[in-house]
Amino acid sequence: MTFKELKISEPILKALVNKKYETPTPIQERAIPVALSGRDLLGIAQTGTGKTAAFAIPIIQKLNHPQPKGQKRDIKALVLTPTRELAIQIDECFHDYALYADLRHTVIFGGVSEKPQIDDLKRGTDILTATPGRLLDLIARKYISLDHVRHFVLDEADRMLDMGFIHDIRRLLPLLPVRRQTLFFSATMPAEIASLSKAILHDPVRMEVAPVASVVDTIEQQLYFVEKPQKSELLVSLLEKERGKSTLVFSRTKHGADRIARTLNKKGIGCEAIHGNKTQGARQRALANFKSGKTHVIIATDIAARGLDIANLELVINYDLPDVAETYVHRIGRTGRAGNSGTALTFCSQDERTMMRDIQKLTGQKLNTALTA
Repeated sequence: MTFKELKISEPILKALVNKKYETPTPIQERAIPVALSGRDLLGIAQTGTGKTAAFAIPIIQKLNHPQPKGQKRDIKALVLTPTRELAIQIDECFHDYALYADLRHTVIFGGVSEKPQIDDLKRGTDILTATPGRLLDLIARKYISLDHVRHFVLDEADRMLDMGFIHDIRRLLPLLPVRRQTLFFSATMPAEIASLSKAILHDPVRMEVAPVASVVDTIEQQLYFVEKPQKSELLVSLLEKERGKSTLVFSRTKHGADRIARTLNKKGIGCEAIHGNKTQGARQRALANFKSGKTHVIIATDIAARGLDIANLELVINYDLPDVAETYVHRIGRTGRAGNSGTALTFCSQDERTMMRDIQKLTGQKLNTALTA
């Protein structure tokens, strides 16, 4: 199937050709017709499945009508997302797909000066991508009205729960028009997210794309049994062997991420850490350095890495195992995308062996043991 067969309008098709996007991903193929029909949607899909285009393209198509000259633009579509990085990437997607459309889009998030964002809002915008805290702040100060919202997207709902944003979402819901289309996306469906989806969706079409364990089939995985004191030594050794490969290293904690980064930099392996305690400027710089090839290694916590769109990521290293088995699949699914090969290396200490068993049970795979320490 092609985008043309999905009845995508000419201005968007032209923008997709510019980006060399020719065929839709499975979630785009299934979600775009539903979203264009006006139905509510419950999409269970993880990062890397193409869900941003699955909601951005229909929203652009439904809103792209000539705007009367001099008429103020009201917010007609609101996309709510948990992290600054993800908000920026979604807004970049709206920029790419709406290149030939008569629409304005704006992104707002905390951790940076609010003045440029307020100036953008005053000029009027059709599509607003936001993180919850900054959105609620600017609503309270009357810079934003949601009275005209026709399309509401809640993205990465389970991560919203992890980050403590569910209360903020519940505060926002009464501010939205009752008559609206809601597109709800989550990688997993814990009980509280299932309950939230029932509260805000009206007769939704439910679709599940790429069951959580399937992504691991295309990725070469290796397991290293190594105790905590030896992990940094092993990491240095592996990165020296893989020098020049784009590598994402996962740490369970912010302090751990900083400690790993210090160790590697001392050993001459240029890297930077990103996590919630870093300023927005520092996080964006670290990501820009990584994407440009100035550095080849980035250390991240799960929350900071969620939504990071890194093309052709060659190697993922689980320095610490995650507490939840599904998180392992999300982590390693960042490599081996779009037909590229990928490798995931996992360190497992004695006290992490129970977690490792949970991961192998979920994926249905016994990982190859590369080293026993």
